Amino acid sequence: MKNIAIIGGSGFIGTRLIEELGKETRYTVGNFDKQTSEKYPALTTILNVTNESEIEKQLRRCDCVVLLAAEHRDDVSPVKLYYDVNVQGTKNVLGAMDKNGINTIIFTSSVAVYGLNKPCPDENSEIDPFNHYGKSKFEGEEALREWYNKDTAKRTLIILRPTVVFGPNNKGNVYNLLKQIVNGNFLMIGKGENKKSMSFINNIAGFIKFVIDNNYSGYHLYNYADKPDLTTNELLKAVEESLQKKLPSVRIPYPIGYAAGVAFDIMAKITGKKFAISSVRVKKFCSTTEFSSAKLLSTGYKPSLSLQEGINITVKSIVEANKTH
Repeated sequence: MKNIAIIGGSGFIGTRLIEELGKETRYTVGNFDKQTSEKYPALTTILNVTNESEIEKQLRRCDCVVLLAAEHRDDVSPVKLYYDVNVQGTKNVLGAMDKNGINTIIFTSSVAVYGLNKPCPDENSEIDPFNHYGKSKFEGEEALREWYNKDTAKRTLIILRPTVVFGPNNKGNVYNLLKQIVNGNFLMIGKGENKKSMSFINNIAGFIKFVIDNNYSGYHLYNYADKPDLTTNELLKAVEESLQKKLPSVRIPYPIGYAAGVAFDIMAKITGKKFAISSVRVKKFCSTTEFSSAKLLSTGYKPSLSLQEGINITVKSIVEANKTH
């Protein structure tokens, strides 16, 4: 029996991962999060990664840690929170692991460490984050590598850099985009020729379970993306297929869309409110975020669903949710 501690398991990936691991009698799973899991409250222990002494108490008798906890929104304030959670929080978990003799950790980083508009970066590409989220996640990675290098014979470190993750009931950028399209509130900005690498929730949770199932040892770093990558135009066509209807063809030029985003940024500062549109989100929407996952393919992992199937499932969940409101 392997005892697995999922830190940050109340979130989107964690909830799905608990479901996957729960199918196996050989695993016992505990969720440690600052918020109670809506789906698995009985498995949840309230925990904040900024509190190392509390982590130390809760990780006793654990064999493996999956660290999902992160500050990841585009508009986190103050900025210091990115580093308190994504960097110092990681160091706190490692300190607690050392005190409990735990030598295996799986960490979800992000392709944000590469920056925007890069030519399909792989795991050896230059690190060039454009925001504090990407910077703090890479600093967290560095803390993990330093920990691993202190005892490579005993320790195991797996770092995943997922592309944007989507699926039913997620509040992330792709889900919100699909929701806007389904609800007829979507306005296309730019030419739509930029490519996007995406990850469907079932598949990335499945890969983390695959790593645990196969008892990986040593140091491993993987980008995660479900292929093939789609242009924004191809994504819209995929949604049209799922909805079986034609979408409006109106497009807003990028300069106008970006200016609107800046205007919403100003309004947010004045009013203290958060808006769905911002200059960062417009920039990310119109940027190419395409990443290589060739190394991951070499592991032999087979995603359970195709990207189109993931889009279909997500779109269907939005349509069904609309019927109940």
